[in-house]
Amino acid sequence: MTTPIHPEARIGHVHLKVANLDRALAFYVGVLGLELTQRFGNSAAFLAAGGYHHHIGLNTWESLGAAPPPPGHTGLYHVALVYPTRASLVDALQRLIAANIPLDGASDHGVSEALYLRDPDQNGVELYWDRPRDQWPRTASGDLAMHTGPLDLQSLLDSTKTSIQPA
Repeated sequence: MTTPIHPEARIGHVHLKVANLDRALAFYVGVLGLELTQRFGNSAAFLAAGGYHHHIGLNTWESLGAAPPPPGHTGLYHVALVYPTRASLVDALQRLIAANIPLDGASDHGVSEALYLRDPDQNGVELYWDRPRDQWPRTASGDLAMHTGPLDLQSLLDSTKTSIQPA
């Protein structure tokens, strides 16, 4: 039996290959609201929230002008940004609506509520918030019982007294 990893270990950051740095920055900074912490010309940029050094790195070192990988190949499925509250996830949804960015899906996983979309380079992006642990679904024996069901976007928006406006 192996010893589990330290319980405070976490994913530090993700670094994405992009075809056009300005286009990627328009999405991650302009739409999602991440902060640009450092930029190296047109070849790389580092983005974060809350004053951290970087949560996402973007670069064109091997991908300048390149096409996204074709479906059905290995690679990153998605990068997930965790929002601290349901209201902050609503804010993210409002930003996507304002920018006319379509969703690939929206799910209630019991432990979380999630929005799924693609960045300009077709990288998968998940935006979600975790419910408090005491609200996570459990089986009768106490095991975690995650699931995937539809997330009602209008209900999500209504939770902060907002409605979907026509595009």
